[in-house]
Amino acid sequence: MATIKLTKNELKAQKDALKMYQRYLPTLTLKKQQLQSEIRTIDARAKEVREKRKALEKEFSQWIAVFGEQDAFDPSMVTVSNIRKGQGNIAGVKIPVYEGADFARGDYDLYSKPLWIDLAADRMEKALSYDLEADVLEEQVRLLSQELRVTTQRVNLFEKVKIPETKANIKRISVYLGDQQVAAVVRGKISKKNLELAAKKESGEAEE
Repeated sequence: MATIKLTKNELKAQKDALKMYQRYLPTLTLKKQQLQSEIRTIDARAKEVREKRKALEKEFSQWIAVFGEQDAFDPSMVTVSNIRKGQGNIAGVKIPVYEGADFARGDYDLYSKPLWIDLAADRMEKALSYDLEADVLEEQVRLLSQELRVTTQRVNLFEKVKIPETKANIKRISVYLGDQQVAAVVRGKISKKNLELAAKKESGEAEE
């Protein structure tokens, strides 16, 4: 515990600090709970998108197999040309928001490729879109988890260190000042008694 001055000014400073800690702690606790809830929700959403991606890939593979022309479609035919992202805010944390993507398709000979190649490209774009969305959601979780760690540290600091320490300081200073006040009263009484005794002595000597 840091050294503190045992004075009335320090007592006031400690009481003001305690009020501040007790005022901000509920806000920090609420923020912590909000972040935990948002992280769970977004993480679940990211897993859901990943599962949709896997289901689409499985369906896609089975669908192409039906045509018996697995080599006709090359995934590199579809590429991401632009990712559109916005910006959101959760509990004061700025996060990216997936708003979609633009895709480019490589040139291919429509006469030499099977008729279903365009449909396959559409499925590929959807699969890539799922991947991009999941990546952004996971980035949101990372940023919010980082803020949650900092907020949790602050909550613990206030709850387990600052508030107990400040209360102990207030008690220590109050006890000391109380003792000083009692001692001052005792000294005052002793001084008064001594003065009375001295006065009586002087009065007695004068009578003689």
